Amino acid sequence: MSLFLTEITVADQSRSGVETLLEVLAVTAGNAGGSLLDAQVSQDLDQVFAVIEHEDQSALATAISDHGLSATEPAEVRLVGATIEEVREHATGGEYLVEWDLPAGLTMDAYLARKKEKSPLYAEVPEVTFLRTYVREDLGKCLCFYDAPDEDAVCRAREVVGAPVDRLHRLADQTPARQP
Repeated sequence: MSLFLTEITVADQSRSGVETLLEVLAVTAGNAGGSLLDAQVSQDLDQVFAVIEHEDQSALATAISDHGLSATEPAEVRLVGATIEEVREHATGGEYLVEWDLPAGLTMDAYLARKKEKSPLYAEVPEVTFLRTYVREDLGKCLCFYDAPDEDAVCRAREVVGAPVDRLHRLADQTPARQP
């Protein structure tokens, strides 16, 4: 199965509204023949970043649309820095999410080589732990998850590896809904 990222704008920005949305998303993914792998919520409860395992991007997009979710078109992503099993076992998104709009002309091979070369440099900022990245296969952007004491620490870690921060989100404390 492939992994697809969809970003959902939350209408009911209450804790219960987000929990309901995550449950609907998990059921929607399951009913469409897939499963919700990872769902992280911004601290202000206005945005959900969801990664769904599915075989058919079009069918998934239709299922999401049919449920009236205000979501981006599912984009195929590659998981880097963790395995699917690790994500299933440790569903935390960390404390921070960095969105990086990747530069035009970058290839997946070049991105992965750069990631491999630069990742050891995170040791220079020991208070920050890199958890995982979802990089869109079309290289439109990537989402990188971190545990860190504050936004400044995340920005220092990104500087050390030479990667910009286009958008930085503090994540809400939550346990994502899952399809059994």
